[in-house]
Amino acid sequence: MNPLEQIPEDIRRTAARCRHYAMCKIDYLDTGLCPPAKKTPYVSYFPQGRMDLCDALAKELIPVTGAAVDIISSCTLCGSCDRQCHFVTGMRPMKIMQALKAFLDAFQEKGEKAAVIPEDELLKALKNIVGHKWATNDPAHLLAYANDPFPLADRQIPGYVVLPGSAQELVEIVRFADKAHIPAVVRGNGGSVFGFVFTPGIVIDVNRMKKIHLDPDNWSAVIEPGVTSFELQKAAAEKGYRVNTAEPAATVCGNIVCTGLFSTWANVYGVGADHIVDMTFVDRHGTVFTANDKNAPNVFGFEEAVLESPGICTEARIRMHPVTDDEEGLLVPFTTLADAVSFARDISRRRIGLSVGILGGHYLSTFISPTQSLANQTRDVFSSILEINCVVSVIGDRYARSSIRQMVPCVIDSSTFRMFTLGLPQLVRSDLADIVEGLESDRPAYETVLSAEMLPVLEEMLAPSSGTLAAAVDEDLRDFYEALYNRPHMTDMVWLTMFRIVSARMSRHKHMFAFLIYVPLEPMDVIQELITSFAEIAEDHGIEHDLGFITPLDLGKRGILEYDYYIDHTDNAESEKIRQAMADIEPMVDKLSRSCKGVTFLKYIFSQGCARKENFLYA
Repeated sequence: MNPLEQIPEDIRRTAARCRHYAMCKIDYLDTGLCPPAKKTPYVSYFPQGRMDLCDALAKELIPVTGAAVDIISSCTLCGSCDRQCHFVTGMRPMKIMQALKAFLDAFQEKGEKAAVIPEDELLKALKNIVGHKWATNDPAHLLAYANDPFPLADRQIPGYVVLPGSAQELVEIVRFADKAHIPAVVRGNGGSVFGFVFTPGIVIDVNRMKKIHLDPDNWSAVIEPGVTSFELQKAAAEKGYRVNTAEPAATVCGNIVCTGLFSTWANVYGVGADHIVDMTFVDRHGTVFTANDKNAPNVFGFEEAVLESPGICTEARIRMHPVTDDEEGLLVPFTTLADAVSFARDISRRRIGLSVGILGGHYLSTFISPTQSLANQTRDVFSSILEINCVVSVIGDRYARSSIRQMVPCVIDSSTFRMFTLGLPQLVRSDLADIVEGLESDRPAYETVLSAEMLPVLEEMLAPSSGTLAAAVDEDLRDFYEALYNRPHMTDMVWLTMFRIVSARMSRHKHMFAFLIYVPLEPMDVIQELITSFAEIAEDHGIEHDLGFITPLDLGKRGILEYDYYIDHTDNAESEKIRQAMADIEPMVDKLSRSCKGVTFLKYIFSQGCARKENFLYA
C-alpha cells in the first residue's frame, strides 16, 4: 500500500491546491529562501515543487526516484514555507513536508529502492551545454513543470528540464533543440502560465540567470531573464529608484514579452514599449537579435491576433524612475464605482499623483487582511457600515496629496491606513454600526467616521498594534506576524504598492481567473456594460466573481480593467464552468471592441507585450 494513502485528506487536499504563484521562490518576508532550493533552484526543491511531489506520489503518477529521495531528504523543516504560504494563501505546507518525510522513512524501512532513470543521448547533449547538475529527465523534477492552476490546460510532463547559467548557454540550448527537432519552451517563475510553457520536449528554466546591473546615469537597469519583479524592485529601491513591475514573483522579462508590464504605476510610467530601452532575443532557430536592430523582427508592432512570441529574451534594459522623499499613499473612498472612475480619470488628466488605481471592495479588504475570514468581515464593515464600496488608491508627493485633499471631502491617509490595518480584528468586532447609526447625516457614513473629530475615537476603539493584528492568525504564527507588522513598511502604502506582496492574497480562497481589458474611461457606459456582462455570465455558470481594479492610462484617456472569476482548480466541475463561461466571454468582449474604440482584450496582447501602447489603446 502507498504510505501516502494514510495521510489525512486535508493534507492531500492542501498539496493539490498549490496556486503555483511562486511566492515561495522570493524572499519577500525576509524569512530566507528554502535552503535546498537556494542551492539547487529547480522548482522541485521549492515548497511549490514539494507540494506537487506529494500530490503526484499520492496519486501514484510517478515512481520514487533518486531525485525524489534527494528532494524529500534535503528539506530541513525550517518552517519558512508555512510563514510565506500562510501570508498569501492561508495554507500551511509544513504538514506536507512532514508527510513527505514520513513517507520516505516508511519507503526506506520497507527496503524499497529508488527507481533509476537512465540517461539518453539528448540528456547527455544538454548536460554538455549546461553542466551535469543543470539538466535532468528525472520525473520528480519534471512533474514540477507539468501543470498549473489554469483549468483549461491538461498536465503535460516534459521530456527534459534544463537550467542555463548564461545567455550563451541558453542560445546553445535553443539551437540544439531546433537542430534535433525537439520542441522547447522557456519558463520564468511559472505563475499563471496558462499552459503556454507545457511541452513534451525541453523546458528551459531561467532561474539561474539573475544578474542585475543598475545604470543610474542612464536611468536604466540591465537584467537577465530570471530576475523577478521583487528582486529588481529591491535593487532599484536601494539606489533611490523604482521600476514598473508586475506580480513580485513574476520574472520581469517574461512579463514584458508575454503581456507587457502594467500596474497602478502605469498611470504615469505607461505600458508595453514604454518600459523598454532595449531587449535581446534568441528566436526559435537560434538567431540572436535586439529590439533596436532595424533589420530585426518588429517587436514594437501590434496585430489584433494571438501570435507566437518573437523569441526568448536573454537580456533586457528597462527604465528606472526616481523616487522623491515625500511620497505617501492615500485612499479616497467612494460609494459608487462611477464616482471613483470619474475621480481617477480627472486626477490622471491633471497629472496628479503617480500610482493610481480603483480597487473594488474585495481587493481592498483582501489586501489588508491576514486571513480570509477577517477579509470577509472587513468587507462587510466597509460596505454595509462605512458605505465604502471602492477606493481610489493614489501614491503621490506632498503637492499631489494637498491637491487631492482639496478635491474630496475626506481621505484615508497613511496614518489612518496603518490604524485600520493594525486594528482590523477590533474593527470587525467593534460597535461601529451603533455609532454610525447614531450619527445624523445625509452624507456617506465614511465622511463622518473619517472626520478629524472622529479619528481619535476610532483609534481608541481599534487599539491598533501589531499584536492586535496578529491575534487574528493561528496561535503558533502570532509571534511571527507581530514581528512582521512591527516593520513600518508592512503598513506603508508606497512600499506595498511598489512591491505588491499582497497581490497573491487575491487567490487566497480560490484560484483567480483574471480577465484584463483595455477600455476607454469615458463614457462610463462602456465600463458598466463590461462589468455587468462579466457578472451576468458568471452568475449564469455559477462562478464566484468580482471587480478587481481599474487603472487609468495615458493621462486618463484609457484604462485597464480587471474582472476576476474564482474557481477551485482541483474541482473538475468548476473547471468545466470556466470552460463554458469562456465561450460566452470572448464573443462578448469582441463584440464590444468592434462597437467601441479603445476596447482591447488582453488575450491579443499576449506575446506582444513589447508593442507600443498606441497600437492597441487606440486601435
